[in-house]
Amino acid sequence: MIAAELAERVRATSPDVVVSRDEVTAYVQPHELLRAVATFRDDGDLAFDSLSSLTVVDWPERTPRFWVAYELYSMVHRHRLRVKVGLPADDPRVPSVTPMFPTANWHEREAWDFFGVVFDGHPDLARILLPDDWDGFPLRKTEELGGVDTLYHGAFIPPVDRRTT
Repeated sequence: MIAAELAERVRATSPDVVVSRDEVTAYVQPHELLRAVATFRDDGDLAFDSLSSLTVVDWPERTPRFWVAYELYSMVHRHRLRVKVGLPADDPRVPSVTPMFPTANWHEREAWDFFGVVFDGHPDLARILLPDDWDGFPLRKTEELGGVDTLYHGAFIPPVDRRTT
Protein backbone atom coordinates (compact mmCIF):
# COMPACT_ATOMS: atom_id res chain seq x y z
CA MET A 1 0.00 0.00 0.00
CA ILE A 2 1.48 3.36 -0.97
CA ALA A 3 1.52 6.28 1.47
CA ALA A 4 -1.51 8.05 -0.03
CA GLU A 5 -3.62 4.87 0.17
CA LEU A 6 -2.45 4.19 3.71
CA ALA A 7 -3.31 7.76 4.70
CA GLU A 8 -6.84 7.40 3.34
CA ARG A 9 -7.34 4.14 5.23
CA VAL A 10 -6.02 5.68 8.47
CA ARG A 11 -8.16 8.79 7.93
CA ALA A 12 -11.28 6.65 8.45
CA THR A 13 -10.24 6.29 12.11
CA SER A 14 -8.26 9.46 12.65
CA PRO A 15 -9.13 12.37 10.34
CA ASP A 16 -6.00 14.43 11.09
CA VAL A 17 -3.47 12.68 8.84
CA VAL A 18 -0.42 14.12 7.08
CA VAL A 19 1.70 12.57 4.35
CA SER A 20 5.21 13.96 4.02
CA ARG A 21 8.16 12.34 2.26
CA ASP A 22 6.07 9.19 1.79
CA GLU A 23 5.61 8.89 5.56
CA VAL A 24 2.14 8.86 7.12
CA THR A 25 1.50 10.58 10.45
CA ALA A 26 -1.82 10.51 12.30
CA TYR A 27 -2.50 13.09 15.03
CA VAL A 28 -4.84 12.01 17.82
CA GLN A 29 -6.03 13.47 21.09
CA PRO A 30 -4.87 11.75 24.31
CA HIS A 31 -8.36 10.42 25.07
CA GLU A 32 -8.57 8.93 21.53
CA LEU A 33 -5.18 7.19 21.59
CA LEU A 34 -6.19 3.72 22.80
CA ARG A 35 -9.18 3.47 20.46
CA ALA A 36 -7.17 4.66 17.46
CA VAL A 37 -4.17 2.42 18.09
CA ALA A 38 -6.42 -0.61 18.71
CA THR A 39 -8.18 0.06 15.40
CA PHE A 40 -4.85 0.44 13.57
CA ARG A 41 -3.72 -2.87 15.09
CA ASP A 42 -6.94 -4.86 14.58
CA ASP A 43 -7.95 -3.66 11.09
CA GLY A 44 -6.78 -6.43 8.72
CA ASP A 45 -5.92 -3.95 5.96
CA LEU A 46 -3.67 -2.00 8.33
CA ALA A 47 -2.48 -4.70 10.80
CA PHE A 48 -0.04 -2.51 12.73
CA ASP A 49 1.06 -5.33 14.99
CA SER A 50 4.36 -3.94 16.22
CA LEU A 51 5.41 -0.84 18.16
CA SER A 52 8.89 -0.04 16.84
CA SER A 53 9.56 2.93 19.07
CA LEU A 54 8.10 5.64 21.21
CA THR A 55 9.69 8.99 21.85
CA VAL A 56 8.88 12.44 23.19
CA VAL A 57 9.65 15.88 21.80
CA ASP A 58 9.68 18.95 24.06
CA TRP A 59 8.73 22.35 22.64
CA PRO A 60 8.61 24.66 25.71
CA GLU A 61 7.44 27.70 23.72
CA ARG A 62 4.56 25.90 21.98
CA THR A 63 1.14 24.60 22.89
CA PRO A 64 0.96 21.68 23.30
CA ARG A 65 4.44 21.53 24.76
CA PHE A 66 5.09 17.78 24.57
CA TRP A 67 4.51 15.46 21.63
CA VAL A 68 4.60 11.69 22.09
CA ALA A 69 5.36 9.86 18.83
CA TYR A 70 4.52 6.18 18.40
CA GLU A 71 6.13 4.37 15.44
CA LEU A 72 3.90 1.46 14.37
CA TYR A 73 4.88 -1.22 11.89
CA SER A 74 2.89 -3.92 10.11
CA MET A 75 4.90 -7.10 9.74
CA VAL A 76 2.17 -8.50 7.48
CA HIS A 77 1.94 -5.56 5.05
CA ARG A 78 5.39 -4.04 5.70
CA HIS A 79 4.17 -0.48 6.06
CA ARG A 80 4.66 2.10 8.80
CA LEU A 81 2.56 4.67 10.61
CA ARG A 82 3.55 7.39 13.04
CA VAL A 83 0.93 8.37 15.62
CA LYS A 84 1.45 11.65 17.48
CA VAL A 85 -0.26 12.90 20.62
CA GLY A 86 0.16 16.46 21.93
CA LEU A 87 0.27 16.98 25.70
CA PRO A 88 0.07 20.16 27.80
CA ALA A 89 3.00 21.49 29.82
CA ASP A 90 1.20 21.48 33.16
CA ASP A 91 0.00 17.85 33.14
CA PRO A 92 1.65 15.73 30.45
CA ARG A 93 -0.20 12.43 30.66
CA VAL A 94 -1.49 9.91 28.17
CA PRO A 95 -2.89 6.36 28.46
CA SER A 96 -0.35 3.54 28.39
CA VAL A 97 -0.32 1.33 25.29
CA THR A 98 1.62 -1.40 27.15
CA PRO A 99 -1.42 -3.75 27.30
CA MET A 100 -1.60 -3.66 23.47
CA PHE A 101 2.14 -3.60 22.78
CA PRO A 102 4.24 -5.10 25.61
CA THR A 103 7.39 -3.50 24.20
CA ALA A 104 5.92 -0.13 25.19
CA ASN A 105 6.69 -1.00 28.81
CA TRP A 106 10.34 0.03 28.50
CA HIS A 107 9.74 2.84 26.00
CA GLU A 108 7.16 4.49 28.27
CA ARG A 109 9.40 4.14 31.33
CA GLU A 110 12.26 5.81 29.48
CA ALA A 111 10.00 8.63 28.25
CA TRP A 112 8.77 9.19 31.82
CA ASP A 113 12.30 9.00 33.21
CA PHE A 114 13.71 11.65 30.87
CA PHE A 115 10.70 13.87 30.02
CA GLY A 116 8.22 13.39 32.87
CA VAL A 117 5.35 12.23 30.66
CA VAL A 118 2.97 10.11 32.75
CA PHE A 119 1.54 7.00 31.10
CA ASP A 120 -1.72 6.26 32.91
CA GLY A 121 -2.28 2.56 33.53
CA HIS A 122 1.36 1.61 33.06
CA PRO A 123 2.17 -1.53 35.12
CA ASP A 124 5.43 -0.18 36.62
CA LEU A 125 6.11 3.48 35.81
CA ALA A 126 9.43 3.83 37.61
CA ARG A 127 12.84 5.21 36.74
CA ILE A 128 14.69 2.98 34.32
CA LEU A 129 18.05 4.68 33.67
CA LEU A 130 18.37 7.39 36.31
CA PRO A 131 18.69 6.84 40.07
CA ASP A 132 15.36 6.59 41.93
CA ASP A 133 16.08 9.80 43.85
CA TRP A 134 16.90 11.86 40.73
CA ASP A 135 15.25 15.28 40.80
CA GLY A 136 13.77 16.49 37.52
CA PHE A 137 13.66 15.26 33.95
CA PRO A 138 16.97 15.85 32.14
CA LEU A 139 15.73 15.88 28.52
CA ARG A 140 13.26 18.69 29.07
CA LYS A 141 14.59 21.77 27.32
CA THR A 142 14.06 23.82 30.47
CA GLU A 143 16.77 21.83 32.29
CA GLU A 144 20.26 23.31 32.49
CA LEU A 145 22.22 22.75 29.31
CA GLY A 146 25.47 22.02 31.11
CA GLY A 147 24.18 19.07 33.08
CA VAL A 148 23.82 18.53 36.79
CA ASP A 149 26.09 18.68 39.82
CA THR A 150 27.91 15.37 40.21
CA LEU A 151 29.48 13.79 43.23
CA TYR A 152 32.15 11.39 42.00
CA HIS A 153 34.20 9.41 44.52
CA GLY A 154 33.87 12.22 47.03
CA ALA A 155 34.82 14.99 44.57
CA PHE A 156 32.28 17.56 43.42
CA ILE A 157 32.21 18.16 39.67
CA PRO A 158 30.01 21.09 38.58
CA PRO A 159 28.18 21.08 35.24
CA VAL A 160 30.18 22.13 32.20
CA ASP A 161 28.61 25.59 31.99
CA ARG A 162 29.62 26.38 35.60
CA ARG A 163 33.21 25.16 35.55
CA THR A 164 36.16 27.49 35.88
CA THR A 165 39.70 26.76 34.75
